[in-house]
Amino acid sequence: MTRSVLSEEILPLPRLLVEPVVRAALLEDLGRAGDITTDAIVPPGERMRGVIASRQDGVISGTDAAAIAFALVDPAVTVTVERGDGTRVAPGDVVLRLDGPARAILTAERVALNLLCRMSGVATATHGLVAAARPHGKASIVCTRKTTPGLRALEKHAVRAGGGSNHRFGLDDAVLIKDNHVAVAGGIVPAIERARSRAGHLVKIECEVDSLEQLEEALSVGVDAVLLDNMNPDQLTRAVAMIDGRALSEASGRITRETVGAVAASGVDLISCGWITHSAAIIDLGLDAA
Repeated sequence: MTRSVLSEEILPLPRLLVEPVVRAALLEDLGRAGDITTDAIVPPGERMRGVIASRQDGVISGTDAAAIAFALVDPAVTVTVERGDGTRVAPGDVVLRLDGPARAILTAERVALNLLCRMSGVATATHGLVAAARPHGKASIVCTRKTTPGLRALEKHAVRAGGGSNHRFGLDDAVLIKDNHVAVAGGIVPAIERARSRAGHLVKIECEVDSLEQLEEALSVGVDAVLLDNMNPDQLTRAVAMIDGRALSEASGRITRETVGAVAASGVDLISCGWITHSAAIIDLGLDAA
């Protein structure tokens, strides 16, 4: 019986987004001569069955990427997903079953596992943070742009698989005015006014503030969201009261499983965290012949 951490199923990423990432990883691994070990040892017509199973507790993500890795090496490999993205696993739980040409399975093994282990680590870290925050408030856990170059789509999908939500996907999604923008513009008010004059009517504007005084400035000219940077729980509670529904409130900075409960209890709408993508530990999964 599978155990999903999600209240509703998430859609898989479009193959057009995933395949170039997997293809690049395979090309990196195959080099100029391919898998010389497997080619020397395994006869061309040999077939095998195998399973990819978890060796620890975690939440799965990256099954699509793993399946694509095997398919790109040889479409004759059959991949059956036993536990999909967003599913909790324990040691010994089978995630994928494989059946097909042995050469292809062994050649794609490491790339498939690298992506599956990495994305499952992100999903697991996210789920831990979501679970720690949930009893204390309504806040959604959101990731940032602090992602592994080239893997952003997969890592942001993994955050959703762990029960979190996504912040901006890229610089063109929304306006996010940071402290350096404010410094160059000469203040919060001129920065917001310049952004509003250039942004399209459907583009939302968020402004980072690190004090209640800066928050008042941002609210005075109007923004869609306010990023409350490195504020303690008392400051966050006061900030939420000041905002009073006029904008979305986002807490950021020094967010851990130990601190997230107090942050959520302040009443903020969002809690953003970079480490769930840039520093999450992998989940140990392995492939064994069945």
